[in-house]
Amino acid sequence: MSPQAQGAAFVSFGSLLLVVMASVTKELGVRLPSFELMFFRSAVGFLFVLPVFIKAPLEPFRTKRFGMHFVRGGFGAFGNACFFWTITHMLLADSMALQFSRPLFTIPLALLYLGDAGNIRRTMVSIVGFVGVLLYARPFTAGFDANALVGATGAFFGALVVVSIKQLSTTESPRVIMFYYAVWNSVFSLPLAWWVWVTPHASEIFPLLLIGFLGIAGQSMITKGLTLGDATALAPLDYSRIVYAAAIGYILFGEIPGPWSLAGMALIVAASIYLVLTDRKRAKS
Repeated sequence: MSPQAQGAAFVSFGSLLLVVMASVTKELGVRLPSFELMFFRSAVGFLFVLPVFIKAPLEPFRTKRFGMHFVRGGFGAFGNACFFWTITHMLLADSMALQFSRPLFTIPLALLYLGDAGNIRRTMVSIVGFVGVLLYARPFTAGFDANALVGATGAFFGALVVVSIKQLSTTESPRVIMFYYAVWNSVFSLPLAWWVWVTPHASEIFPLLLIGFLGIAGQSMITKGLTLGDATALAPLDYSRIVYAAAIGYILFGEIPGPWSLAGMALIVAASIYLVLTDRKRAKS
């Protein structure tokens, strides 16, 4: 296989693993609180990060930007809390689509924190994407769903994480950034989990461990795939998560997205893919 084909395979399979993780989370969420599930995802994922530093165990502690890592960890923890909430309270495909609204927030945040002025076309595309979020929430009908706003809030904090990574990457290595992200997600999620703690049954221990493994494995495969091939061409493949989520949601949970969800999904995905592709092209130019 060519590097591009290998990259496509890694991204596609990694996306599938993340949807399987979300499916296991949704199943466990029938009994266990979403914050507790988030803690297991973070803590188990952290254990899989540690082996990276076997040869240089003190490397993370040489950072000079501890405060920035702390802030970025807070952003990530809040965003993940929103994401896990939507997984357990919305259709699987809907929660995935709202997670992918993250690029819509990058323009105002890049303008505010990075001094990137963007352009009028990208701004208008972002507005179209936000209309898609509103279609999910349906504030103009009797079927108003506040969970969609929780999902959008999670995407906003996810965008803050991206902006933070861009700032940290000027001085920090990717694995140090990954280490502190795992650390602070675990630390911040612990009190939330403790607050709503429900003792897992013995039969739930393996699925809880599986959530952490699938999360770190899926994200690692996507990252690996994007480094093997043309990231601009491969990035939209990550949106296959929505297709996987719709299929698995239907098969396992009998979920069928309604017309408002489909319309919102179409606008969010179209706008987000456009912004991702144009952002990468601008980065190359």
